[in-house]
Amino acid sequence: MALNWQKLHRLVGVDPPSEVEVTYTGIAALDEAGPNEVSFLGNSRYEPQLEKTEAGAVLVPEGAFTAPAGCRLISVPNPSAAFSQLIDYFQKQANPFVPGISPAAHLEEGVICNPEKVRVGAGVVLGRGTVIGDGCDISPGCIIGAEVVIGRDCLIHSGVVIRERCTLGNRVTLQPGCVIGSDGYGFELVEGRHQKVPQVGIVEIQDDVEIGANTCLDRARFGKTVIGEGTKVDNLVQIAHNVKIGKHCLVVAQSGIAGSSKLGNYVTIAAQAGVAGHLEVADQVILAGQGGILKSITQAGVYMGTPARPIKVEQLKMAAVARLPKLRKELHEIKKKLED
Repeated sequence: MALNWQKLHRLVGVDPPSEVEVTYTGIAALDEAGPNEVSFLGNSRYEPQLEKTEAGAVLVPEGAFTAPAGCRLISVPNPSAAFSQLIDYFQKQANPFVPGISPAAHLEEGVICNPEKVRVGAGVVLGRGTVIGDGCDISPGCIIGAEVVIGRDCLIHSGVVIRERCTLGNRVTLQPGCVIGSDGYGFELVEGRHQKVPQVGIVEIQDDVEIGANTCLDRARFGKTVIGEGTKVDNLVQIAHNVKIGKHCLVVAQSGIAGSSKLGNYVTIAAQAGVAGHLEVADQVILAGQGGILKSITQAGVYMGTPARPIKVEQLKMAAVARLPKLRKELHEIKKKLED
């Protein structure tokens, strides 16, 4: 898994300044890296660690930095993003993609895939008429229902369930245990009993989406639940039936989006936040952690609280609430003086 000086530079997108005969065998944090490992400086608060690091090479932002003797500095526009390229390289070296279908996998009638260009692990079930694109890597124990269509170069980790007729674009990543296409939560009260409303739609996941572990995406009642291109959904998120999420959104852990709501592009829903049903959220809205959107938001900006308000308005309210004990004491003193 050795990485030489020239290839290291090519991976991080800069030209090597000279021919150096040195190789690196791994990556590590600044305070843990050894002479044969590469690290990075992603935040100025860790600069003291840079001065003491034993790393053989460190990716740093453009500028002037000091490192110990024997440590080479490589200036890049974004050290964290460049370091991700190195992580990807070493991960692929440690677990190379070897195509083939495990004899312990079960393929039902009409499955379409090229065994020489996909990897299907043990215990995987591919339902009738499923289509798997070239370059896909399906880890052991996944259940993929009938007539599912999966694009190219998708990574599906263990324990994922994709129910019938759902579709994935190219380069989609599904983390362990997520469920794509579970029934939407719909019931009608009929003669005093809750009667299930059939959920016959699908989930459509577009290109370059990542869905976190144990996240649930409900199929539409009819039509589609849609996750737009480039969107990243964290662990333990609930996305209900007929939700439409735009391109390049971020939905963070333990958030919930209720049925038939629509998020624009570049929307961020922070941790433990929620969006009520049948609402619309404009492009480039950021909802702070534990916030709740209870009516549609039509203007880009940062919102906070429940119900969600522009962050400056909510901060003023919070400041006023924090003063209430003092104001109550002052009011009591004024009342006592008036009574006297």
